[in-house]
Amino acid sequence: MSRHSKATSSHPVRHDRLIQEHRHDPYAERAKPAEPAACPDCGAVFHGGRWRQGTAAADAHARVCPACKRVRDKFPAGVVMIGGEFGAAEKDEYLRLIEHEANAEGGEHAIERIMDIDEEDGTLVVTTTGVHLARRIGEALQHAHRGLLEFKYSDSECFVRVYFWH
Repeated sequence: MSRHSKATSSHPVRHDRLIQEHRHDPYAERAKPAEPAACPDCGAVFHGGRWRQGTAAADAHARVCPACKRVRDKFPAGVVMIGGEFGAAEKDEYLRLIEHEANAEGGEHAIERIMDIDEEDGTLVVTTTGVHLARRIGEALQHAHRGLLEFKYSDSECFVRVYFWH
């Protein structure tokens, strides 16, 4: 053995077996619903292992989707805060961009949607049912308006707060 090499065990370290901390999302379904299933609130259909927009089969089981549960409980997964000095025209542009991103994301992922858009002390506050939509809105604002963008995830990564200042 050379003086630069270390003695090692004959078994390599398996990094894929490291214990991963469980992410607790109270709205994640513990088991997939029986297919076909449809949300009686929004009409989303559970098919092929995920919630989608579509037409429910006649024999679909009624199952409230995770997004509708979040809306009902007023418990968002994402909050986008848009601050800075902006006038009515910029606000309208922000709202159009937010709507565009929500429609694009909703076409792919039925449970990613806007819960509410409000204004608090000159700051637009957008709440979403998913972290992906919140992030997408923040990135679209950054791309279009070149402001300051910051993401703050909770320890479990099941909640994100997105800050955009222009």
